Amino acid sequence: MKHLKPTYLLLFLFAFFTQISTSQVKTIEIKEAGFGEKDEENHPGASILIRNNQSQVHIYHDGIDMFCDKAVFYGKEDFIEAYGNVIMKQGDTINLTAKYAEYSGKTKLAFASGDVLLTEPSSTLTTDTLYLNREAQQAYYKSGGRVVRDSSGVITSTVGRFYMKEKKYRFLNTVKLVNPEYTLTTNQLDFYTETGHAYMYGPSYIIGETSKIYSERGFYNTNNDTGYFEKNAKIDYDNREVKGDSLYFDRSLNFASATNNITITDTLNKSIIKGHYAEVYRAKDSVFITKRALGITIQENDSIYIHADTLMVTGKADKRITRAFKNAKIYKSDLSGKADSLHVNHQTGLTELININNGKIDAFTKTKKPVLWHLKNQMSGDTIHIISNPKTEKVDSLKVFKNAFMISKDSIAINGYNQISGQRLIGLFNDKNEIYRIDVLKNAESIYYARNDNNELIGIERSKSANISIFFENQDVDELRKLQQIDGTLFKEEDINAKERILKGFNWREDERPKSVEDLFVDDLPLNLPIIKGLEEAVPEEEFFNKNLINRMIDADKTAKDKQLTKEDQLPKSSRNLPKKFISKDKKGKRQLETKSILELEKAEAPKN
Repeated sequence: MKHLKPTYLLLFLFAFFTQISTSQVKTIEIKEAGFGEKDEENHPGASILIRNNQSQVHIYHDGIDMFCDKAVFYGKEDFIEAYGNVIMKQGDTINLTAKYAEYSGKTKLAFASGDVLLTEPSSTLTTDTLYLNREAQQAYYKSGGRVVRDSSGVITSTVGRFYMKEKKYRFLNTVKLVNPEYTLTTNQLDFYTETGHAYMYGPSYIIGETSKIYSERGFYNTNNDTGYFEKNAKIDYDNREVKGDSLYFDRSLNFASATNNITITDTLNKSIIKGHYAEVYRAKDSVFITKRALGITIQENDSIYIHADTLMVTGKADKRITRAFKNAKIYKSDLSGKADSLHVNHQTGLTELININNGKIDAFTKTKKPVLWHLKNQMSGDTIHIISNPKTEKVDSLKVFKNAFMISKDSIAINGYNQISGQRLIGLFNDKNEIYRIDVLKNAESIYYARNDNNELIGIERSKSANISIFFENQDVDELRKLQQIDGTLFKEEDINAKERILKGFNWREDERPKSVEDLFVDDLPLNLPIIKGLEEAVPEEEFFNKNLINRMIDADKTAKDKQLTKEDQLPKSSRNLPKKFISKDKKGKRQLETKSILELEKAEAPKN
């Protein structure tokens, strides 16, 4: 080993700088070094530079400064190896530290290992090994990395690439972002360090204390905790699950909205709400949904369906209330109804059919009155209550308040209708969910088609009384009792005209009766759903070790023939630390750079969405 005296070192550096100044190609410059020496046995053709007590070895090349305790400089290859407390700086934006680094002035490719730390104004990356392509302004790791951004949290992944110009990271494979408020996991995360914007591709989860979000394509703003999600997207809010083609989320407001093909499931109360636009306010325990809104209360034997222009569900899980506004309808196999609005108290089992009275009395107001159909019977009035047992899920009774009117079509007469009217109506149900008794109270009037056991018409009875009680058997009227009857007449069919065969307020509305779930929507206007532009799919990136970089590495070795490398020590020094998969042997056992394997490795590491 030969040691250079300071005088010879200065001459060496002077000759070196003179060579650089006369060359058109920018080559590595040695700005400062304490000592220099040669070691032809271990480093043939290289100059070994060592720091002094005052300063480190300082190397410069085309806008990048490198500092280290010891450097091995290969002048012909324009390649340097740096050891101990390595620092690489690119302007005021990029700062890299490591225990060891390599850099090629010809390829502008750097390699760093050992406690690597890369910092830029908005984030800090730590990893074991890092490749830096200054030509493309990209940094790459494949052995695990950790990025810290104060306002966003800590991001870890197996593979990662940093795009310096775009201030963007692309994290691949087992990606995890940990924030005090939530944890994000995904296959691929494109993260912009200046804005804190994150784009997720593949199965992705954002799990917080009060919510869990899943999507296969999504966006999240880590600065203000808002996000947008699509492709099998769903949000779990306590015991509510929200699904839709497009979901929006605001963590600070405890708010979520959904657009198109929405399903909101209440797992505790066994209910589902569907529609095409919804808003969910977790802090207020409320859901607002519109555009073909449909509420479903799941029951073991017969589910209940509610449809209206707008549905609103509010209250804690054990005190939940459903409200249906404008053109509300209800359907189950043996019971259906229609009203301006519906109000359902799930705790007490009370369902109210309500008419919003605008002060006008006209044909339109008349048809808006709540109406209820049960088997063969139509019941209407100003307000209708259905009382169910929340535990057994069976209807217990119903009440009609003000202007109660009950109609059932006679089984034989074409235009014959049994009718009862009064101020109030109370109906009682048996265990089979069938009405077995109805009481009409105050100012009761009736028209009844009386028949014998052979179902032959005896006559048509009109009567008035204080109250009327009707008893049913096998869904037919078995007995009709009039309490405090005022008058009553049994007319022969030919002795009563059409006008006298109906009571005041008669309105047969059978054509409005929903007989299926699909019938709930027959009055709705055609629905034009908004077109969701959505997020773009992930754009495949060019491989870090691409053909251009490999060609530059091969061309950097002047001893290569036909871009094939014949001896191990003839590999470009800038490729010495490539993974073994990048080096192959030909039929003669000669080592060479394997471009194909490099491209395959990069594709294998890309996530499969």
